[in-house]
Amino acid sequence: MAARKPLDAFAVAVMLTLCVLWGLQQVAVKLAAPYMGPVMQIGLRSVVAAALVYLLMVVRGSKLSFSDGTLAPGLGAGVLFALEFLCIAVGLQYTTASHISVFLYTAPIFTVLGLHWLIAGERLGRMQWCGIFAAFAGIAVAFSNGFAVQGQDWTHMLIGDALGVLGGVFWAATTVLIRRSNLSEAPPATTLFYQLGACGVILVAIGLAAGQGHGIEMTGVAWSSLVFQSIIVAFLSYLVWFWMLRNYLASRLSVFSFLTPLFGVAFGVLLLRDPLDPRFVAGAALVMVGVVMVNVAPRRPAS
Repeated sequence: MAARKPLDAFAVAVMLTLCVLWGLQQVAVKLAAPYMGPVMQIGLRSVVAAALVYLLMVVRGSKLSFSDGTLAPGLGAGVLFALEFLCIAVGLQYTTASHISVFLYTAPIFTVLGLHWLIAGERLGRMQWCGIFAAFAGIAVAFSNGFAVQGQDWTHMLIGDALGVLGGVFWAATTVLIRRSNLSEAPPATTLFYQLGACGVILVAIGLAAGQGHGIEMTGVAWSSLVFQSIIVAFLSYLVWFWMLRNYLASRLSVFSFLTPLFGVAFGVLLLRDPLDPRFVAGAALVMVGVVMVNVAPRRPAS
């Protein structure tokens, strides 16, 4: 296997672009929500992206194999992926895109905790435990912002914020499942197809059951959001991310990707006029510091 490279100027430019695109995801969903329900949006974008990934596999001569041990974990990863985005879609109806962007990125904290308990070589060191403590303290501080909202909206914000954290839990569970199954050795396109395909079917079905199939208005905003989410984010950006992981040091890429919630907050403020409370800013900063500590600090060797 070829050695991974440290980040060069090209990698930095690519990662900045990916972080900007990922930071825009929740904002795009929220902007188009008046014309198409968030659950239906994410379901349709996943179906379109899955079809594009399958087409790419056909062009490359790749084939899905249902006898290589990837089918069951692939479907499991797809269900977890769907639950993650269901939390995002519903959460955006209760809280701001800025809050979802930050709380979703608690995923690395839950990932390292899961790997710590399930994989012997992934034990946490003292610095990583400090990072986990800082991140959870940040979640508590950021959550306290919801209590400052006047009227009944504070309960809505807390529900939305909690769904953002739950989305991070499902994201982490997806990562752990992939690490502990045959998907860890499968081509990236195969894993992505399972995730997008199952997510699309599940969320479209939920969207239809929730009545989001009615009253859809395909305005310019709705079309722009759907094209952006389907082709740019769910198809191209995820494939580029997998390519980056195969060519550059994953630890450097992971730390760089933590710029995403900062872009998400910035776009939420600029495009959606999301309010920024000092407690939320302080909590978000603590969360990001904790996540970086967890990923940068060396792990204690397995005994």
